[in-house]
Amino acid sequence: MPRALTYTLVILAALALVPLALVAKARTTVSKKPRIHLIYDMDNQPKFKAQAASPLFADGRAMRPQVPGTVARGTLVEDERVATGRDKEGWVMAIPVPVTRELLLRGQERYGIFCAPCHGLSGYGDGVVSRRAERLEEGTWTPAASFHTDTARNRPAGYIYNAIANGVRTMPPYGALIPVEDRWAIVAYVRALQRSQHATLADVPPELRQELQTRMTGHAANR
Repeated sequence: MPRALTYTLVILAALALVPLALVAKARTTVSKKPRIHLIYDMDNQPKFKAQAASPLFADGRAMRPQVPGTVARGTLVEDERVATGRDKEGWVMAIPVPVTRELLLRGQERYGIFCAPCHGLSGYGDGVVSRRAERLEEGTWTPAASFHTDTARNRPAGYIYNAIANGVRTMPPYGALIPVEDRWAIVAYVRALQRSQHATLADVPPELRQELQTRMTGHAANR
């Protein structure tokens, strides 16, 4: 074999190893430079950032609302009573989660944000939105319900839960804004509001009854 041909073959064999050496180097080293894309796949594609506008949709928003019924990963509630407020017999009567001080405090906070504007802080349907709507006298406002009527007090806990999640009459659904745990927290706080307006001496712990009676007697004497 001619010497020139031999040298040529050796050089070509050495050059053939260069791409393999570069691939091995790229896979074993770290670089701040983007990879070379011979084929533009989904690693590098046009996209819209959060809150950006898009001419593709009629409302002009690139961010799309959740598909109705979508359940986020890790938030699936397996207990049907907790997830829907229902059991085989209909609405659940009692709150199907442990009612703790923490739950009530959470319910008070969420109630103040989502419910109090219409239903009022005390639950009589006299929130700031309701009062303003009544002053405007436009004739289109449906008064917010009071939680202290006999009808409201006798409603099952599941009914209140469902009203929060799916709305009722002119009240919009809050299921997309209030997660399952917070809905039951609000239900628990509504029950506490109802109990507060119809409490009796029997609801007071025995060790505090005498003190309460003394205060009530003193208050009546000073009137």
